Amino acid sequence: MSQQRPSELYALLAPLDSERLLVPRGCVAEVIAYQAPQTVADAPPWHLGMINWNGRKVPLVSFEGAAGGAVSAPTARSRIVILNVASLSQAGGYLAVLSQGFPQLLRVTPEIVKLDASRQFPEDSPVICRLHMLNDSPLVPDLERLGQMVSKAMGAARAE
Repeated sequence: MSQQRPSELYALLAPLDSERLLVPRGCVAEVIAYQAPQTVADAPPWHLGMINWNGRKVPLVSFEGAAGGAVSAPTARSRIVILNVASLSQAGGYLAVLSQGFPQLLRVTPEIVKLDASRQFPEDSPVICRLHMLNDSPLVPDLERLGQMVSKAMGAARAE
């Protein structure tokens, strides 16, 4: 039996400070208004703290910061994208990423998306690749790697 590739994928395009993040819609649990996180002692700068979502404590991260870039401060337009990350058992399988604006729902098809190989990312980066879509070049996150990074940061913060 041959497996067919989907001809289209729905994805969320979330604006970061200097990048955009493209996440499959199936990985997105919800987009919520910004709320100030409770800080976590001894956490890395990209781990912004913990937020309350649906009765859970969920880690909030700066994706750009986790990928080695600058950690941006939230603005009046900031939103929080709640993601399903199965490997993150401490937070019930959820992780929150700070978005610097309103994410857009997009329909992605093979005709409009191509791999942008102009930049390579380190193996331990939370970035799988960069794509070229029409007039944009969003990053595709490695949610498993990001979940591992958060788990490690949360474990180190607890151990100290």
